Amino acid sequence: MYEEIIKQTESAVSELLDVAGLKKGDLFVVGCSSSEIGGGMIGKNSSVELADTVFDVIYRILNEKGIYLAAQCCEHLNRALIIESECAEKLGYEPVCVVPAPKAGGSFATAAYRSFKDPVAVEHIRAKAGIDIGGTLIGMHLRDVAVPVRLSISKIGEANIIAARTRPKYIGGERARY
Repeated sequence: MYEEIIKQTESAVSELLDVAGLKKGDLFVVGCSSSEIGGGMIGKNSSVELADTVFDVIYRILNEKGIYLAAQCCEHLNRALIIESECAEKLGYEPVCVVPAPKAGGSFATAAYRSFKDPVAVEHIRAKAGIDIGGTLIGMHLRDVAVPVRLSISKIGEANIIAARTRPKYIGGERARY
């Protein structure tokens, strides 16, 4: 089971990164329900092991490209995000005081907090791309114009996935040039 989840995660994240065109220093948001990956209902069957597995894959891929990861917490922490303090400082995000746990923040955010060099929680970000694993609703953490990305796979484990990239807004009227 874990080998298949690793392959699915690698495939989904790599494919999204190919489409999204992120650069070193950009921000990628992940909302992840380990409950849904394992076939349970979101928030009811949290699995530290599944979250660690998915986190490790995503973190490795993003680190290789110099892209920051933002791990979304669950609704019990108002969908705060765990990021590296370096990222918060560079992008101007104000840290807040909270430490996620599996039943208050979620197992994926907990994995991020344990694994990052210097983790901080923030309330709001504007990521250039992201993946929602299991219906965690990451849209509030994307830049204004989110574009759905249809991936070649639709699930990680038993969790449905939805991916998105963003683009700058088109403004102006008929005379505008893009």
